[in-house]
Amino acid sequence: MSPLHKTAIYTREPQRTRLGADVCAVLRLSGPLKEQYAQEHGLNFQRLLDASTYKEAFRKDMIRWGEEKRQADPGFFCRKIVEGISQPIWLVSDTRRVSDIQWFREAYGAMTQTVRVVALEQSRQQRGWVFTPGVDDAESECGLDNFGGFDWVIENHGDEQLLEEQLENLIEFIRSRL
Repeated sequence: MSPLHKTAIYTREPQRTRLGADVCAVLRLSGPLKEQYAQEHGLNFQRLLDASTYKEAFRKDMIRWGEEKRQADPGFFCRKIVEGISQPIWLVSDTRRVSDIQWFREAYGAMTQTVRVVALEQSRQQRGWVFTPGVDDAESECGLDNFGGFDWVIENHGDEQLLEEQLENLIEFIRSRL
């Protein structure tokens, strides 16, 4: 059976729990990017995965380096994350570029469903987000802002009931395709 792919900007880990780890794999494009970057630059891969000042010190250069890799091969990181995955549902939690969506759509066709999670800037700031010029306005962070072709748009502005209703609709759709 071909996997049903979910490309998302951000996802909440509980969604995998609702579907079951045997059914749903959460894949992060940033994982292989950070791993390869750490290897080539002699850095601590695990520390690049968290939201630390360590990661922030390398973030801008890591973005530049990742863009160079993508320009040479747009599917480089996409191919790496799907290798050996056996679950039928894939949540790609950090798809940020049109080329990522294009790769999944070309590779898996109509099985690919795109999910955009949006939050007001005020909501994001309440969660600790701080805008960093040159980083948060780069393609790595806003490359899909004008995409407009998402199959699903989930609003996460702080209304837990609304968020839950939207997620339940999405989960129901996924289960109907299993």
